[in-house]
Amino acid sequence: MDLKNIFFVLSLCFSLFSEAQHSVSGNLSPAEDYQWLIAYKLNPDHQNYIADTAVENGAFSLNIPSDAQTGMYRLVYAVPQEEFYFDFIYNGKEDIILSFDSQKGLSFISSIENLLYVNYFKEIYGLEKQIAQFYSEQKKDPKLFLNLNKELATVQKSFESQSQGLLSGHFISANRPYIPSEYEDMETYVQHKRDHYFDAIDFNDSLLLGSDFLTDKVVNYVFTALPQDQDSPKEKEPVMIGNVKELARLLQNISATNKVQLFNSLWTRASNDNLNVVADFIYHNHLKALATQTNKSELLKNIEIQNRLRLGAVAPEITWNVGNITKKLSSLTGAKNYVIVFWSSTCSHCLQQLPEFHRALKDISGTKVLAIGLEDDDITWKEESSKLPDFIHGIAVGKWESPYVDLYDVHQTPTYYILDPEKRIVARPDDYLGVLNFLKEGK
Repeated sequence: MDLKNIFFVLSLCFSLFSEAQHSVSGNLSPAEDYQWLIAYKLNPDHQNYIADTAVENGAFSLNIPSDAQTGMYRLVYAVPQEEFYFDFIYNGKEDIILSFDSQKGLSFISSIENLLYVNYFKEIYGLEKQIAQFYSEQKKDPKLFLNLNKELATVQKSFESQSQGLLSGHFISANRPYIPSEYEDMETYVQHKRDHYFDAIDFNDSLLLGSDFLTDKVVNYVFTALPQDQDSPKEKEPVMIGNVKELARLLQNISATNKVQLFNSLWTRASNDNLNVVADFIYHNHLKALATQTNKSELLKNIEIQNRLRLGAVAPEITWNVGNITKKLSSLTGAKNYVIVFWSSTCSHCLQQLPEFHRALKDISGTKVLAIGLEDDDITWKEESSKLPDFIHGIAVGKWESPYVDLYDVHQTPTYYILDPEKRIVARPDDYLGVLNFLKEGK
């Protein structure tokens, strides 16, 4: 091969590589808050690391590998990673330029896919807000109602046409709203909207499954598709459980791998909102079996921890010895509140905070403190615990290998739990000041 042909082949290879590899770049504000970014490819039940880059004076440029798959991606900019991130669509054909402001949120400067996605949801939500306002203002003008829905249909059709063949089209089509052909009163409209909520969604679409879009749709359905006149959790929870059952029916032919994350999202929302009846129904009827089937042992462990230590649960038993006598948490009596604190005589934070806590409790009656020392031995513990005579003291030799570390999900010392007279967990403050505030408010 002559020199001219070699040059041509090398140029062609470089051209193909350049076309295959693309970048995500932009600016983050305020600049001083950002030092790094990590990119992940989102999948139905996991995420894959793709690349990372430093952020310099708020600016960044991250190259996506040429063999990276198309789909929904996530840029993480702080820890915990599940809180500090933003997502974008990557189609393997375009460079993406964006801007992210911690107050204003995410905006795209260059990206056909992402601009279509963002603009679509901005317009469609704006129109749906007008329809909601129509009902909230108790309007009954059929012509105005139909005009609003006609505009909604026009916008939907326009964006579906623009996004045909694009990844953003998956989301735009899946979000197709219910559009009535005639005037409906609010109760009828809400019921029909609920009945047709999932009509356009393909639950086997891996792109939807690997995104917050589908999770949000499912969570919103279960927890917001409720009768207007039901306000208390006691009234709402049976309806929410009915929504879970209906969703489970729709997901009958979906793989366990694709279902497990959806039901985990539902369980997490119910658990965070202290909807324990709903959370237990989701776990025992769906999530436990799905997690077992898909070998999600860590997921099961985390759920068991949260169930064991959630507000309202009876605190797990703790035993300790005083001489030859074994004492139990469940046997303590005579207090309005009990405080459990896991500490260590070698923990500098504990040695600073516990004496302050000890002094402050003298002004708060009706409280007993059980201080469990996580220790390697009892030598230092005896000396330090003697300085806190108003506490009930127990020792758990083995320190971080103590069974109480797992039982009470202890990751740092000191860790606090507040119990009511029946030893039910009523609060998990971050520090002793939080404990004091809770106790004072409960006076």
